[in-house]
Amino acid sequence: MARIWSRLRRFLTHRWIDVGDAHQALPRAALERLERRIAASEQRHTGEVCICVEAALPASYLLRDATARERAVAMFGKLRVWDTEHNNGVLIYLLLAEHAIELVADRGLNRHVDAQRWQRMVEQLRNALRAGQYEDGLTTALEEVSAVLVEHFPATQDRPGANTLSNRIDLR
Repeated sequence: MARIWSRLRRFLTHRWIDVGDAHQALPRAALERLERRIAASEQRHTGEVCICVEAALPASYLLRDATARERAVAMFGKLRVWDTEHNNGVLIYLLLAEHAIELVADRGLNRHVDAQRWQRMVEQLRNALRAGQYEDGLTTALEEVSAVLVEHFPATQDRPGANTLSNRIDLR
């Protein structure tokens, strides 16, 4: 019985929150600043960084009791973050309804970075979000991800930074 109530509570929470909540957390001016930071970041390395802020999971995910991680991995594919020459794309994913944060890195980058380093980035972002500092938290996460990409996949004259994906923040 507790399981049924838990799933019902989760379903209602996700139906209560919508994309307006995402826009409230990240107003247009904040989105524009973050998008400029992504573009600047991608000039320094050969990877791609995408940010997706989703208010709530789609009903199909809720009905099958999917996790935020499952949705982040699906969005990694849907946004084509995997589609980089060196398999070094990164998705920073926020699910507002559950206060969930996921970093999904492609296999080319993941082989260079241990799980603890990713977890430290998630914790820093989580602390900023708890304080209501969405833009600051995402800026710090972007800087950390960029530092990892510059360390392992720096842009050079032979391999300039390639901006093949949109820098727009995906709000849902």
